[in-house]
Amino acid sequence: MSVPPSTRRIRRLALPAVAALLLFGWLQQSASATGATGSAAAAPAAAAATATFTDDFNGPAGSAVDSSKWGYETGDNVNNHEREYYTSGTHNAALDGQGDLVITARQDNPSNYQCWYGTCQYTSARLSTPQTFTQAYGHFETRMKLPRGQGMWPAFWLLGDDIGSVGWPDSGEIDIMENVGFEPGSVHGTIHGPGYSGSNGIGAGYTLPGGQSFSDAFHTFAVDWSPNSISWSVDGQVYETRTPADLGGNRWVFDHPFYIILNLAVGGYWPGDPDGSTSFPQQLVVDYVHVTTSDSGGSTGGGHAITGIGGKCADVAGASSTNGTPVQLYDCNGTAAQAWTSTGGTLQALGKCLDVTAAGTADGTPVQLYDCNGTAAQQWVVNSAHDIVNPAANKCLDATGNSSANGTRLQIWTCTGGANQKWTYTG
Repeated sequence: MSVPPSTRRIRRLALPAVAALLLFGWLQQSASATGATGSAAAAPAAAAATATFTDDFNGPAGSAVDSSKWGYETGDNVNNHEREYYTSGTHNAALDGQGDLVITARQDNPSNYQCWYGTCQYTSARLSTPQTFTQAYGHFETRMKLPRGQGMWPAFWLLGDDIGSVGWPDSGEIDIMENVGFEPGSVHGTIHGPGYSGSNGIGAGYTLPGGQSFSDAFHTFAVDWSPNSISWSVDGQVYETRTPADLGGNRWVFDHPFYIILNLAVGGYWPGDPDGSTSFPQQLVVDYVHVTTSDSGGSTGGGHAITGIGGKCADVAGASSTNGTPVQLYDCNGTAAQAWTSTGGTLQALGKCLDVTAAGTADGTPVQLYDCNGTAAQQWVVNSAHDIVNPAANKCLDATGNSSANGTRLQIWTCTGGANQKWTYTG
């Protein structure tokens, strides 16, 4: 089913979310070796994330996207009052030969395209996967550099694969990232469904610090989606999580497969039209699109949450399995980023181990996610006093600054018996 651009509605809010790390059980292996956490064979882990869709956009400059992964949606969009005509082929969407997809919005009309307002003034591209890839639950991520200028409206989003039978918004929509040109340093993430669609979508925004613009550099945008929870992140920083409790009694429709859409709109109700300050062409540069899921199809896969100070959970930032990803406190949400299993004295989430950075033993050494390698930096014991101890350092897992705020980094510290060092296994 190829969904026409007219299915897209105006939206503005953003939905953020999550990632999590949890500890559990009486673990009884003493530490061996004090080497740094580097490469080694990974230990087996429950619910390891597996790649389900991967496009790194490798290919010759000027070539088209992989047709086994992407299709083109063509035409105009009267519902949003967008100004572009979406084309197929490489005029508006092509690889750059450097591992990127470039979607280009142009102020042109090479084929006398007709739009809802008359002869079209702009062309652009909209790519989607309804006929090649759909998935319920998992980690959906892209790395992009956004265009700039009044009237620009880039988006990375998901639509329910039943839209052809139930219509929008009953199908559901998850906006992973939207940006409008008059807010160069902000992006939005939103959910839409029956009773909360269009301008009533539920979500929030994320703004870069220090007046930075998303057009100045690449940034990573992701959602972590599990049954009854969706979390949004920018560059690994979770900024909001939504659950059925946020819908005011309306129906949660995020329980079936969705497909991916990438597009660059020009104009529309929300961003407004281009003006004299807008230069063309403008480009949305996409480094990659990656989707993963746990072996259990997006659930916690048998892992367990570890709750600490303030009732918050140990969480893998952004639900990313990249080596060095911080482990933090965050609202408990039941995602794989907060589902921990114990194997051989280690604590594992997303297929990797809870690790003391660089095998440090000093107070304040942060903990992270890393390839399981059998070193002492990855050995943990949970005792009856609800401490989680790294025997090599003889230090406790600790929430920095005695804080229960979302995003508080976890570290090791001399065991004090404080509330920020007490952990409960809730599995």
